[in-house]
Amino acid sequence: MPEKVHTHFGDSDEDSFTQTPNPVSDQVAGQEIARKKRRSKKRKHDETADNTQPRNGESIPDPEPVPIAKPTIKEFTPEGKPGDIPQPPPTKTQVAKHETKSKPKSFSDTKTNFAPLRERANALYELRKKLPIFGHADEIRHKLRAHDVMLLVGETGSGKSTQIPQFLVNEFWCRPTPAQIPKEDGSTRSATVGGCIAITQPRRVAAITLARRVAEEMGTPLGSSSPASKVGYAVRFDTSVSPSTRIKFLTEGMLLQEMLHDPWLTKYSAVVVDEVHERGINVDLTVGFLRNLVSGKKEGRGGVPLKVVVMSATADMESLTGFFQEGFKIQEREQKHVSNGDAAEKKETAKEIAACHIKGRQFPVKTIYSPEPVHDFVDAALKVIFQIHYKEPMPGDILVFLTGQETVEALEHLVNEYATGMDPSLPRIQVLPLFAALPQVAQQRVFQPAPPRTRKVILATNIAETSVTVSGVRYVVDCGKAKVKQFRTRLGLDSLLVKPISKSAAIQRKGRAGREAPGQCFRLYTEKDYLTLDETNTPEILRCDLSQALLNMKARGVDDIVRFPFLTRPPREALEKALLQLLNIDALQDSGKISDIGLQIAKLPLTPTLGRVLLAAAENGPDCLIDVIDIISCLSVENIFLNTTSEEKKEAAEMARRDLYRREGDHLTMLATVRAYASENADRKAWAERHLVSHRAMQSVMDVRKQLRTQCRQAKLLPRDDGSNHTSDPAPILILQSFLRGFGTNTARLVPDGSYRTVVGNQTVAIHPSSVLYGKKVEAIMYNEFVFTNRSYARGVSAVQMDWVGEALAG
Repeated sequence: MPEKVHTHFGDSDEDSFTQTPNPVSDQVAGQEIARKKRRSKKRKHDETADNTQPRNGESIPDPEPVPIAKPTIKEFTPEGKPGDIPQPPPTKTQVAKHETKSKPKSFSDTKTNFAPLRERANALYELRKKLPIFGHADEIRHKLRAHDVMLLVGETGSGKSTQIPQFLVNEFWCRPTPAQIPKEDGSTRSATVGGCIAITQPRRVAAITLARRVAEEMGTPLGSSSPASKVGYAVRFDTSVSPSTRIKFLTEGMLLQEMLHDPWLTKYSAVVVDEVHERGINVDLTVGFLRNLVSGKKEGRGGVPLKVVVMSATADMESLTGFFQEGFKIQEREQKHVSNGDAAEKKETAKEIAACHIKGRQFPVKTIYSPEPVHDFVDAALKVIFQIHYKEPMPGDILVFLTGQETVEALEHLVNEYATGMDPSLPRIQVLPLFAALPQVAQQRVFQPAPPRTRKVILATNIAETSVTVSGVRYVVDCGKAKVKQFRTRLGLDSLLVKPISKSAAIQRKGRAGREAPGQCFRLYTEKDYLTLDETNTPEILRCDLSQALLNMKARGVDDIVRFPFLTRPPREALEKALLQLLNIDALQDSGKISDIGLQIAKLPLTPTLGRVLLAAAENGPDCLIDVIDIISCLSVENIFLNTTSEEKKEAAEMARRDLYRREGDHLTMLATVRAYASENADRKAWAERHLVSHRAMQSVMDVRKQLRTQCRQAKLLPRDDGSNHTSDPAPILILQSFLRGFGTNTARLVPDGSYRTVVGNQTVAIHPSSVLYGKKVEAIMYNEFVFTNRSYARGVSAVQMDWVGEALAG
């Protein structure tokens, strides 16, 4: 079948459709049976196609509307009245084209039979109609026809994340539009602008899960599984889209990556920014760039407007409205400055910001506080889980909020251990972890229904707080804490700290129990402690290292950082520290402009420090680069080794991992582990169990390793023959010197009293007990992260020489 039949962006391929190909003539002679089947199917579909008129003047054929004409109208006009959407009438040429195209269209549908998907979509349509947001579809459409920016507050359970893109995808402004885009030399080039909707999410799991759900609701395959798929997603290390993708879910970081090579976002007609209330640093950057796009002249889009929808569950709409209006006012002032006349006309361009408030659908949730402060929330959560399981009726799954991968895995082990001794007459327990570093397949298990007579117990970090709905949850257990990044200005580096959550986060967590039925929320802290929590999350831009954000901005042509429209302006000291760090890793020139190395780092899906390590390794040859990729892949998960709690287990782990440990430290130990795991051809899971290594974490490591190798080949850092069967011995000195190019400031030297003091900042630091070098004395150490518990710990530690550190810091 011709590829073009699948392509939804029809304007550029119009000429190819004016001929009507005979799909059967190209078949190989002799395949008589297959041909007859196709003919009979084709005849049935053609009969349907003859009765089908192009809806709302659409001239672009679509593989799917023929058999699903009825649901398609329903999807985008809730009242089932297609005439409600005023759209331009079809021209004679378009009508003629439709007639010539109807047969290839039906043939395309024969080749891709989506009947089961359409049946599922029809069933889901009844559920969609019950969502609070569904009745607001027309209001939202009308507002976006009149305005380029809309702020939407959709309370928890309103259905905003899944429905908004479906409401907008068939709007007339959401089609690919031919445009003339000016070049630098003053000439213009023809291009097609728009045709796709981007929806950003703060977390990978939310982007993938929502894309899967919207694809089901629209009756289309997901991502790259079919050329006719209309819904796709893009997250770090995993992109799944097709030539026909019209709705694309992606993380904010991925949208920022796309802006590197397409600063005007010409692929998109609209960008929907979801979960703004979380105030991650990438959300703030995305909103800042979008404000510049919508309030600017749009010359890079050939004058085609970009629609922006900013969505939140709890955000302060006044500040967001003021933020966008300020952008329009600045543009208006600049226009007046250029030409003093036409003041009234200019004023019209500064359109008002549309706003919409959607009530949520929330069932009552009873809150049970801990009578006294809890010292060990893992132990307390274990007791509450079994208390619920013994006393509360089925159905009713349990969602437990914990701080990170380590606490999730510790509690997972305990629950499974206790569950083996349960009374067989009780329902079984299925324990499912959910954290960022979990492989995608394992993450998706959480969303599947539990087996009969089984209660799901989901142990999650705060990634389950917003966006994703885990069906079946009736009970939430909230530890009241989360791991947050905190930039230590004195040390000049990020630290992961376990801190109390905000009230708004506590309310979000509680709401997870009331999405489908009345529920209960068990808070492992007192009511008095709840009242002392901060009202909202502190914006990440105020508490984290800004080096990656500034590199993103510099790579996108923002040289004047001070004038960039930040939603919340970061402190000057943090900006200076970040610029200094970028200067230290050669990402910036002395003038402050981005360097060639900085541009290369910005294109990698890594932090600036790890990106610099990768480039330094590439300078030392492909063997060194492949080894460094293996280590960086390990650093993308929280811990590849299983936790050992008791002394006996620690000794057993020492014995089991003896052949993996390397005296140089944790980085070379990680490399040895990846190499041994990758070379295990018989049973990797059994190998992991023998060595007390997390098989689940290693699966993630292998995924990241594969993606990084591919990216390095694309960036020409690795030759095509990248040494997949790489067996040469690693070069520890070259590897550690490569790491020092990025982590030169993350070093400490041994002082006479036997402790380590940081080279930058002169702070006392101890080697973390989980390190291979714990209890050992070496001249100097390099570390990946700082952890603060009862004291300051360095994690991810390797032994280095002071003269290497001096060379790295000197550049």
